[in-house]
Amino acid sequence: MFLQRASVLLIALGFTAFTFLMAGPRAGLLVMVGLGFGLVLEGLRFGFAGPWRMIMTDRDGRGLIAQLIAIALVALVAFPLMAANPGELVPAHAPVGLAMILGAFVFGVMMQLVMGCGSGTLVNAGSGNLVGLIALIGFIGGSFAGTLHLGWWTGLGSLPVISAQGALGAQMGLIATLAGLALVAALTLARAAPGKRMPPARLWIAAGLIAALALANLVIAGQPWGIVYGLGLWGAKLAQAGGADLAQTAFWAAEGNAARLSASILTDVTSLTNIGLLIGAFAVMRWRAAPGAQTQALTSSSYLAILGAALVLGYSARLAFGCNVGAFFSGISTGSLHGWVWLVAAFAGSILGIRLRPMVLRPAPAQGAYA
Repeated sequence: MFLQRASVLLIALGFTAFTFLMAGPRAGLLVMVGLGFGLVLEGLRFGFAGPWRMIMTDRDGRGLIAQLIAIALVALVAFPLMAANPGELVPAHAPVGLAMILGAFVFGVMMQLVMGCGSGTLVNAGSGNLVGLIALIGFIGGSFAGTLHLGWWTGLGSLPVISAQGALGAQMGLIATLAGLALVAALTLARAAPGKRMPPARLWIAAGLIAALALANLVIAGQPWGIVYGLGLWGAKLAQAGGADLAQTAFWAAEGNAARLSASILTDVTSLTNIGLLIGAFAVMRWRAAPGAQTQALTSSSYLAILGAALVLGYSARLAFGCNVGAFFSGISTGSLHGWVWLVAAFAGSILGIRLRPMVLRPAPAQGAYA
């Protein structure tokens, strides 16, 4: 037991120290932020995809309310912070368009089939969940593939970037954002059954910690917490290592993306927090001295369905300009209209995904059900 826990600490501290030495203090701090995300998400069981399913299937709104609390806490600090540092802190703003709405809807469907969004896929993979490992592979491939076709999809039409700050100003934009969150919370409470409305202490603590880590990410990285770009970059680096010439693609030929593609992965802020998140989830699983959330055996066709769904999950996340973290959590908490549109479209897709899940994912004989 002692050796197992000591090895967990050595892995976490060792990689953090390695990053400090190889890429500098900022990179090391971002790995620490990522570790924090992994520890909280896995250790306190704070998630995104699961609570969306629970409000629909069990009328349990506690997890969704915790998400809204965390977003509100970030917004309360992020709005004035960004207003005071307009050139240094970049919000998670993106345009609303046909591809973005379609991508969010499809993402909502697929995240219920693989039982995880972007962060959930990383957490599940880090904790040793076989479905999570398969989903992570698919997500990486799909997110990269999405970058190759993003120009065509965005060409279908979109609005200019619209933000609460731009439309109402920082102060009134914050008030409007908090009012929107309160409205969603009220709808959630109306749907939730008695006794399943207010989060337990564990989720209150988790919401506060996630908010603090998200704000730390904003200050250190200069941008909000995200997931999808880092996974797409990993796929691009793998493709490049396999001989692909990405200099001919519009997305990876762009100056900023080309620079990240040619540089060490330790220089990409999203990759750093993603890696830290993986290690943090792994650390919690090993610290518990028992396997993490392992899934029961599925049929071969179900595993293939998970891989296919994860490919589409990653692809649609790229079209939607983010997942539950980059679009929903960070988009809304920094004032982006696209975050609200993403929420509506992805939640509608999630309802469909919940209905499809038992038809697509089937347990192997005598092995129980997929959890």
